[in-house]
Amino acid sequence: MSLNDADPVLVAVRLVVAVISLGLLVFGVRVAVTRQLPRKQIHFGRSTAEQRPQPVRIGGGVALAGASLLIQQVASLISIPSALELALLGVALVLFVTAVGWFALRRD
Repeated sequence: MSLNDADPVLVAVRLVVAVISLGLLVFGVRVAVTRQLPRKQIHFGRSTAEQRPQPVRIGGGVALAGASLLIQQVASLISIPSALELALLGVALVLFVTAVGWFALRRD
């Protein structure tokens, strides 16, 4: 299926999701590399060690989830052979499972 045959609303929604997922990818990498989450505006007291944010855990999970979404949308938007499209969707699924595992198992 090419973009000429697709519904324009569906293409627009996929483009919006692709841009959002690219933003998630960039945000996640930035948080994981700088090890700083965006500042909270309100502090209600001192937090314990379990309540403190874990920027590498959060940033890595967000970056992997964003990459998974981006690959899914790119596979849907461009004209590629169906075997390659299935391979890209498989990679996206592996990235998503990795993101869930990263977020669940990482404790730093």
